[in-house]
Amino acid sequence: MQSRRQFLKASVAASAAIAVPTIIPSSALGLDGTVAPSERIVMGILGSGGRGTYDLGIFLQQPETQFVAVSDVRSERREAAKKIIDEKHGSSDCAAYRDMFELFARDDIDAVLIATGDRWHTLASILAAKAGKDIYCEKPCSMTIAESRALADGIRHYGRIYQAGTQRRNIGNFMHAIDLAQSGRLGKLHTVHANTLAPATNHDWLPAEPEPPKDVVDWERWLGPTPWRPYNSAYVAGRWRGYFDFHGGGILEWGAHTIDLCQAACQMDHTTPVHFEPQVGGVVARYANGIKLVMRDTGWLGMGTCSVRFEGEDGWIETGDSGNMLLGPGALKAEYREFSDSGTDPTTHIREFLRCVQARGIPSANADVAAQTHVAAHAAYIASQLGRAVQFDPVGEHFVDDDEANRMRGRAYRAPWHA
Repeated sequence: MQSRRQFLKASVAASAAIAVPTIIPSSALGLDGTVAPSERIVMGILGSGGRGTYDLGIFLQQPETQFVAVSDVRSERREAAKKIIDEKHGSSDCAAYRDMFELFARDDIDAVLIATGDRWHTLASILAAKAGKDIYCEKPCSMTIAESRALADGIRHYGRIYQAGTQRRNIGNFMHAIDLAQSGRLGKLHTVHANTLAPATNHDWLPAEPEPPKDVVDWERWLGPTPWRPYNSAYVAGRWRGYFDFHGGGILEWGAHTIDLCQAACQMDHTTPVHFEPQVGGVVARYANGIKLVMRDTGWLGMGTCSVRFEGEDGWIETGDSGNMLLGPGALKAEYREFSDSGTDPTTHIREFLRCVQARGIPSANADVAAQTHVAAHAAYIASQLGRAVQFDPVGEHFVDDDEANRMRGRAYRAPWHA
């Protein structure tokens, strides 16, 4: 069976072969700076809050993308996203759905941007993959160790392209720091530092408020696989962070980026640390080869949010979202570079995703890489919750001789949802 893209290529070729004076618009042939229909990536967006709208704006700037649908459980947000898309494409064709399954059912959609709250990221990604869509999903990508594994296995099973929204994998200053660590120019690496936030979450409920009509806010679908609780408008307005049912805590919030960069610097994308011990202000972990991973929220040198620091026997580098960096000792200052891109800008990361969709390549923040980063963050959070050191088996993805910690590897989904 031909794919949609193969069919369009064949159609254009057949049209060109007809020996009659057929007039074909330049846009249909990919001329005048446009992209031919056969090379366009038709997309939908699931979740269009603040970050989703920001990502959408970047995607819409890319010449090969065409958005045809938005799904959001809030009418205000889905209509706002539809307006943005229609204005960009100069039409009123973008469909707005409350139910994501209507978007998934469309066979003209190649890929989806998922920017819901964290509670939906894993399940929505697996459902999209099952529906034959490639996925760019915002972080954190999972809520538990078990979800991390389900995500990686699901994407592999359905054979889709997946890019986690950990855009710092494609930001110049972070890439330069990783290159220094991997190349040996820092000497033998012994310690990497990840800027994380305070890990705590709480189990409180906000006061119940009257539930709005389903078409205004579909509260049942907003909750999704998480435990039921009464509606409060603050949750859907973005104040869900910090609540255990909806959020993985501060280690995961920034660690999805910074632990990820440390994993890359250590060349440990295939594994995780084996020992996690809570400390004041964070967690210290250790890999099987002895490299130490320090997750902390204080003591940074002012390079910006989501900072990382890599230390070797011959020197160190620290950098963050400002794009600036510090290196030491003196000889390493020759490795200083200046970069203009911001750590929060996903443009180059999105470009990589789109190239991989077209070429069926493997993105740098693919589901296997994202899973390992998130497993490490979740294991650190569990150690923090328990208030004691834990030993971890990266192969079996379980804690060693620790039933209490192992019970925290997953969370039950509320019926009827399942991964």
